[in-house]
Amino acid sequence: MTTAFFVAADWLAEHIDDPEIQILDARMAPPGQEHRDMAGEYRAGHIPGALFFDIEALSDRASPLPHMMPRPEAFAVAMRELGVRQDKHLVIYDEGNLFSAPRAWWMLRTFGAEKVSILAGGLAGWQRDEWLLREGEEAHEGGEFEAKFTPQAMVRLTDVLLASHEKTAQIVDARPAARFNAQVDEPRPGLRRGHIPGALNVPWTELVYEGELKTTDELNEVFFSHGVSFDRPIIASCGSGVTAAVVVLALATLDVPDVTLYDGAWSEWGARTDLPVEPA
Repeated sequence: MTTAFFVAADWLAEHIDDPEIQILDARMAPPGQEHRDMAGEYRAGHIPGALFFDIEALSDRASPLPHMMPRPEAFAVAMRELGVRQDKHLVIYDEGNLFSAPRAWWMLRTFGAEKVSILAGGLAGWQRDEWLLREGEEAHEGGEFEAKFTPQAMVRLTDVLLASHEKTAQIVDARPAARFNAQVDEPRPGLRRGHIPGALNVPWTELVYEGELKTTDELNEVFFSHGVSFDRPIIASCGSGVTAAVVVLALATLDVPDVTLYDGAWSEWGARTDLPVEPA
């Protein structure tokens, strides 16, 4: 049976004690709010049984770039220590803005988890429906996770440079239009303004409504209005690889093939003075 991309709060409440379900809290502070203690916010209140999937801590600590994918063996060890079992149906949630849950969804799927869903509406939707929260940490046993990296899920700078120059793929940038169009500074210091030459801008917020993706008809219209063709390969990018996963998720719900994610994103490209940018 195909695992649904999204599950509703009432469905999760009904299945919350199901031993085949594991809930992961993937809340993450957006750029400009790095002062927030997300682990503290998790301890202050989370969906009962949820384990804290800390995207920041699970990223590659050896890389100078933010949120880079870790090595498969490191991710597997972290998942086992967290108590995650990849044979379970993993249900992920974030604050309710669909900002970070897609990144966790993408990471888990890229490392071999097959049954992964996102809670529609996130924590905000759960609370809006007046379901209870739990404080503190969750007791758990050791998990079982063998990471099997899916190389075709991700591309590197050299691949993106080729796509930009040779037009072998469409580069879809999920950042806000003002950042894409070089009208404002990047939230991370040291990055140039602008975008990868030839990239198309599909701000991730245009794909989302109340913590879940818009309807398929609406998603189709958003992509088409920004010039994206589903008949050509697509590389999703953003500021640091997080909201690019919203684009990947949206395209997956539309059954669009040949979609990859540029993990270095603008944090890598925008920091390099030897790479071209638009507007020049």
